[in-house]
Amino acid sequence: MTDVQSKNIGEGTSIWQFCVVLPGAKIGSYCNICSHCFIENNVTIGHRVTVKCGVQLWDGLQIEDDVFIGPNVTFTNDMRPRSKQYPDEFTPTIIRKGASIGANATILPGVEIGVGAMVGAGAVVTKSVLAGTTVVGNPAQEIKK
Repeated sequence: MTDVQSKNIGEGTSIWQFCVVLPGAKIGSYCNICSHCFIENNVTIGHRVTVKCGVQLWDGLQIEDDVFIGPNVTFTNDMRPRSKQYPDEFTPTIIRKGASIGANATILPGVEIGVGAMVGAGAVVTKSVLAGTTVVGNPAQEIKK
């Protein structure tokens, strides 16, 4: 069973079983949203994006074209979460074109993952990642090629 409430989904996009897509979400063309994903209202996903199993995309997240998000990547959108206390606006997080995020990485709110950047599996991204760089570890640090 899948619960897709959004009408703003591009042609050729696949949304697999056990996903929930809220009505305000915007998903581009030829995306692959794998099983067990949740996509909130204020989320924009570009074209040809892959979101692997077990990923939740929270309000304030912008994902550009050709991005890969590995299984169980965790995004956050509130630096000081409290039960039943919501900010007026969630801090935007931006994943730029062609970036890749490895399995089980954690992305804190307000960061930007640059064009073509790579986030290694399990990394904890606490600050923005420059275009074309690779980061790994906790906290995530750039590695030289």
